[in-house]
Amino acid sequence: MASGISLKELAAQLNLAPSTVSRALNDSYEISDKTKEKVLKMAEKLNYQPNPFARSLRENKSNAIAVIMPERINAFFAHFIDGLESITQDHGYHLLVYSTHEDLEKEKKIVNLLLNGRADAVIMSVSSQTSDISHLKMLHERGLPILFFDRVCSEIPTTKYITNDYQVSYEATKHLIQQGCKKPAFLMLSEGISITKERHRGFLAALKEAGISTEPHLNKVCFQDESENVKVIEELLSSEAPPDGILASVEKLAIASYMAAKNLELKIPKDLKVISFSNMRIAGLLNPSLSTISQPAFEMGEECGRLLMKKLTRPKQPDFPDELVVLPSKLTIRASTMVE
Repeated sequence: MASGISLKELAAQLNLAPSTVSRALNDSYEISDKTKEKVLKMAEKLNYQPNPFARSLRENKSNAIAVIMPERINAFFAHFIDGLESITQDHGYHLLVYSTHEDLEKEKKIVNLLLNGRADAVIMSVSSQTSDISHLKMLHERGLPILFFDRVCSEIPTTKYITNDYQVSYEATKHLIQQGCKKPAFLMLSEGISITKERHRGFLAALKEAGISTEPHLNKVCFQDESENVKVIEELLSSEAPPDGILASVEKLAIASYMAAKNLELKIPKDLKVISFSNMRIAGLLNPSLSTISQPAFEMGEECGRLLMKKLTRPKQPDFPDELVVLPSKLTIRASTMVE
């Protein structure tokens, strides 16, 4: 007989109730060994394959984990997904990946979608627009397990995975200063998100330590659109007091800086030194090669996965502790910041 026979059809062949067959297949203590053996033999003979979706509905589980993040093309998020999946797949869970595209309204719609039981847990990095967190509070209050990574929401009591943004930003800025920068600029997508605040704080601390006063126009909030960012950075580099170095808080702003410098015929690193938070594998292949602050994205994904699987596979496991887990980033110096 062809594959695809249903539980009901299997039960009819055995002249047993479907509930009895189901319990026998699940090795229930309520069913005798003789009946279990009979059911298993017939299931094998008829090539019965259980329906995992029907089973998950009966158990009120989806075996799905929702991952909400700002974008997919950023190398950091891609590596994070790889790390997370390396853990969750072994436990029979699959990922539902949602991109907010840095849009708060899209983030709210995604969260509302998940309130219907589509996923057993949520792992999230908030958008650059997320100031109103009422939707996140609702998600937490519904009892759906939630973890944050990278861009976290401090108001929600749960475990949050971050990196040492302040310290590594301080070290990167100090490196720019050591390489002769007198007027470095800090480029960001939003002033409000957790990672930007810490990275900017580290940047300002290094300037203060070196006795360099920061100028407002050198702390630049950029956009999501690449062409807009190139234009903004060109204007910054063409101003009366242009920066001689750039610390980009996200990799897309480093690429935009390279494009702006090329358009203005500025030489990196001679005229402008650039360093960026980035997990791009091709950073060393850029011309010149880009100095980077790479986050432990894969490891962060693994850590999230381990904690989540511990919770989901053990019914009586307590709620996630309200704590920050800090994994250190790595500063890699390349040609884009080195004195020739």
